[in-house]
Amino acid sequence: MKTGIITTDSYLDHETGQGHPERADRVSIIISNLKKNKKLAWKKPANFDPKYLKIAHNPKYINQVEKSFPKKGLFFLDGDTIISPGSKRAASDAVGSIITAIDSVFKKEFKNVFCPVRPPGHHAEKNKAMGFCVYNNVAVGAHYLLEKYKLSKVAIIDFDVHHGNGTQNIFYENEKVLYISTHQYPFYPGTGSDNEKGKYNNIFNIPLPAGTNSEEYLNAYEHVLKKIKKFKPEFVLFSAGFDAHEDDPLAQFKLKSKDFYDITKRTLEVSNKSSDYKVVSILEGGYNLNALKESSEMHLNALIEN
Repeated sequence: MKTGIITTDSYLDHETGQGHPERADRVSIIISNLKKNKKLAWKKPANFDPKYLKIAHNPKYINQVEKSFPKKGLFFLDGDTIISPGSKRAASDAVGSIITAIDSVFKKEFKNVFCPVRPPGHHAEKNKAMGFCVYNNVAVGAHYLLEKYKLSKVAIIDFDVHHGNGTQNIFYENEKVLYISTHQYPFYPGTGSDNEKGKYNNIFNIPLPAGTNSEEYLNAYEHVLKKIKKFKPEFVLFSAGFDAHEDDPLAQFKLKSKDFYDITKRTLEVSNKSSDYKVVSILEGGYNLNALKESSEMHLNALIEN
């Protein structure tokens, strides 16, 4: 079985305005680079039951977003989360990608999957858009695993440099989901201290200072590996943000492209036994195009080898 890539061209129509860091080029450069790799198989997302969206998010919020998609021009869901007419399809396809990816892994169509999509998701809370994110893609995926496949232990590993406040918000009182985040702190969005632990000790934050380098990060990541090993997840979801790279303009970590290979490989080595190699990854942040291209390739190399 090959590693799968699930995406579609609708991301191109999610317009955020001139000069916005979350732009279509981010996904285009990843796709054009990965197209060169013959070890990958490609698929488009299928339609999904919208009930899963309404499990992760408040139905009132979903209705509010649906009514907000403009017929022309741009609309601000918050100060930096912008939508356009094409955003409706793009946001739906982003959610559809992770659901299709999960189904593909269970059907053994692919051994694991990466979804290079936009808009990203991990800042979107149960009741609000935030930080470029409309729907929380990875949270919908986790709820899908709990509801459709009746799993009781799902791990979400978020290595984006920004704390995934939305994912934490959605699963704060859900003992079936372990949410782990490594991130720059204090920093946007202001959440993610190590005393935010969740109702069932199911939230594990590792806040790290600006300037954190590869060695410091990977040493801290050992605590992540211990937490995963203890939890014994049945399925692993990656919130794969690559903005911890030293060249990223929106943060101050100092990771190298190869570090994302090591992060992925080490995670899978401790989770494979309990999860039976079931892994889906979805794109979050990353705003330097060359760093994004290289780092996502490193991430995929580890998935392909797994």
